[in-house]
Amino acid sequence: MEQKKTFYREFEVFSKRTPSSPFLHQFSLLAPNAEMAMVMAQENFMRREPVADIWVVERENIHGLSLEEKAALGRLDNKDYRETKGYGYLKKKWRYYQQKMFDEKEILSWSGGNKHD
Repeated sequence: MEQKKTFYREFEVFSKRTPSSPFLHQFSLLAPNAEMAMVMAQENFMRREPVADIWVVERENIHGLSLEEKAALGRLDNKDYRETKGYGYLKKKWRYYQQKMFDEKEILSWSGGNKHD
C-alpha cells in the first residue's frame, strides 16, 4: 500500500541520561527534516531532563525483524558450550593439582616416558 508523501516526516527520539547508560526510546515527533527534528527534540526533551546524548532517527530508517527472521533466532540458541557454567569443576581440580606435590616418576608418566633406574 502506497503512502502519500507529506511535508512532515516521522522521527523517533532516543536518549541516555549518563555516558554509561543505554539509549532509551523517549518519544516520536513530526518534522520537515532531520535538522528541525533535532532542534525540536532538544527543545522538547533536553531542557526537562538531564541528557548525556541524544539520537534522532527517521522512522523509515528503523527496521525490525520479520516473523521468519524471528523464528530463525531460535536455532541460534544452541551454544551451551560457550557458557562457563559447565566448567565449574575446573577450579576445584586446579586447586587439587596446585596443592599436590609431584615426584619425578609421576611427571615422566604424563608424557609416556619411563625413568630408567
